Amino acid sequence: MMGLLLQKLYDICGAIAGGLILLICLLISAQIILNAGGRLAPGVLPSTIPSYADFSGFMLAGTTFLALAHTLRAGGHIRVNLVTTRLPSRIQFYMEAVVLIVATAVVGYAAWFMIDLVRESIHYGDVSNGIVPVALWIPQSVAAFGVTLLGVAIAHTFIELLQAGKPVLSTPDEV
Repeated sequence: MMGLLLQKLYDICGAIAGGLILLICLLISAQIILNAGGRLAPGVLPSTIPSYADFSGFMLAGTTFLALAHTLRAGGHIRVNLVTTRLPSRIQFYMEAVVLIVATAVVGYAAWFMIDLVRESIHYGDVSNGIVPVALWIPQSVAAFGVTLLGVAIAHTFIELLQAGKPVLSTPDEV
């Protein structure tokens, strides 16, 4: 049951990441249209969207981090399994276990660091440098959530590995 709820959360975050990509396209397209309109009819329309580059960057960061867990669970991350698929299944199992444990530790450290960065930004009241000041803890929180969710997804995959008792990441069709 918990696995299904987590998978739903990964899928929702993947969908939000896709929506953010669409919003980036719309924002940049609107900026291009306003820029062209400002050159054709100066003074009629504003020629720029204030801080559009900052907002695009924040959305890109959100897209990147929110999509991580979904991409891992969908098998979309690049895996170099040319050697491991030729090993006996039991050795593959142990190799996957070690890799997932190390990945959980590394991503856990990154999540801890990102959460600490959010706390620091809140403490100091950090804002972006653009025309529209944005409290930096907002986009940083999305990134911290995405990294934390990736850690959960890696741990989830490790638990599935233990339950299956055989490799779950390496399949012959991925080679």
